[in-house]
Amino acid sequence: MKHYILFILAITIASCSFAQNGNITQPELISLPVYKANVGKVVFLADTIGLTKLKQTDLLSRFEARPQNNLYIRLFIANSLTNYQHQLNPALSVEDLNKGNFQFTFYVDGRQIYQENLNKGANLPATKNTKTTISVPLISNRGETSWGMGLWSRFTARGGDDALITGAHLLKIEVRPYISSPDLKVGEIIASGELQFIVPHADVKAVPIQSIKPNSGWQVSGEPFDQNKIMELNGLIAQNKLKDITSIVVIKNGKLLIEEYFNGSSRNSLHDPRSAGKTFASAMMGIAIHDGFIKSENQTLKDFYDLKKFNNYSPRKEAITLKSLLTMSSVFDGDDNDSDSPGNEENMYPTPDWAKFTLDLSVDSSKTGGKRWNYFTAGAMLLGDIINKSVPGGLEKYADEKLFKPLSITKYHWPYSPQHVPSTAGGLQMRSLDYAKFGQLYKNNGVWNGKQIIPASWVKQSFTKYLTLPKDVVGEGYYGYLFWNKTYTVNNKPYETFYCSGNGGNKIFVFTDEPLVVIVTATAYNRPYAHPQVDKMMQEYILPAVLK
Repeated sequence: MKHYILFILAITIASCSFAQNGNITQPELISLPVYKANVGKVVFLADTIGLTKLKQTDLLSRFEARPQNNLYIRLFIANSLTNYQHQLNPALSVEDLNKGNFQFTFYVDGRQIYQENLNKGANLPATKNTKTTISVPLISNRGETSWGMGLWSRFTARGGDDALITGAHLLKIEVRPYISSPDLKVGEIIASGELQFIVPHADVKAVPIQSIKPNSGWQVSGEPFDQNKIMELNGLIAQNKLKDITSIVVIKNGKLLIEEYFNGSSRNSLHDPRSAGKTFASAMMGIAIHDGFIKSENQTLKDFYDLKKFNNYSPRKEAITLKSLLTMSSVFDGDDNDSDSPGNEENMYPTPDWAKFTLDLSVDSSKTGGKRWNYFTAGAMLLGDIINKSVPGGLEKYADEKLFKPLSITKYHWPYSPQHVPSTAGGLQMRSLDYAKFGQLYKNNGVWNGKQIIPASWVKQSFTKYLTLPKDVVGEGYYGYLFWNKTYTVNNKPYETFYCSGNGGNKIFVFTDEPLVVIVTATAYNRPYAHPQVDKMMQEYILPAVLK
């Protein structure tokens, strides 16, 4: 009986303490000396070590960035993340608090390099609600996957590699809680740590430029360019400092200037550019409108589908225009950058009918058509379905006759929907030189070998800045008709480009004020460095090499 009373008393005391501290969840209580000695710290480790076996002597003050070395961090915090978030907004439920996470800030030698609010899914709710110490790898050669390694990759891709040059550096990490509902709010530092980070000297050897072989289908350019820049770029790719690049093609003044292949690819390789293939839907829409099979991009879905036969009927759905699908600004409840969005592309692929999946979606009451940009793969796919049912013989035959044959593109491969409709969601595989033809066609205002393939007016419309892209998703830039837009700055001079972009770092760049088309293909699918490293290639090597 005595033990029972003591047990009840202990629970009562703990509960009272829990309530008095203002917590919303019960955090784990850790009495280990190594925990108590490091509360409020980010500590660095050379290996994954269980908390009960961890000793103070295991904590690193110095790390040498060699391929064989691993780097882990462990957060020691005084309370659980959820309880820190609760302090930011006591009115929120645990479920709403779990929509936030940790914010990480990286400094190198006292300068802030990168800051990221971790995606809500980076830690499980149980971890957020109870854990007061969390361990993850940042650098690992063991084939591990974790949010920590993704975070480190994004840090290095967005300034870390440039800051961590050869020599000794002070790396500092700060951790804060954040909540995202109803608005973003960030708390004070709950853990921080420093590490001497040593980058050993590594020679980046230049790799010779690949000679352009005959029968490319292009006239070869004799214009000069900075070959040392391209050889240095080739060296970085060869040493895997720029990862998973498969080809680079540069067309200048309509002639083939540079043609490079890497990592087992060749001139005849078919590349999977993922969403860079979406832009072909825009091209075919312009051709179909010119030919009169579709009246205009201002036509609405009710002209092509009996929407009352689909789920979630709404008059607003009937009013969705082709233009809003081309600019990814329709009122469909779909956002590929939100994993919880009903119209997220990952929800579409397992279904037996992709067009039905899209047309079954409800409309988002917070959206006004044509006003707000959300990346929406299902909408690009639907454009292909509309073209397919509108043109004679279907999209595949029509595209071959109207686009590919005039460009002498004979080797390509469409992906298909479950109904065997060519999928304009992405993935149209071609050779790099043929992607270059597509880019040059737009550079020529739709003309190829003296023939107007795409109406010049459609090219102009496609290269119009309809919507500003959200900075938290893709950085600065604009969006046209399934074309992205951005401006690079080289030697203090701006160079604007409209471009196709796909997962993995696949790009078709068409520069507006320079006679330049650049193709980059890569297989860095779902890697955080995929797009930033292409920007680095363009900014620091390709553009400085080929521009006057």
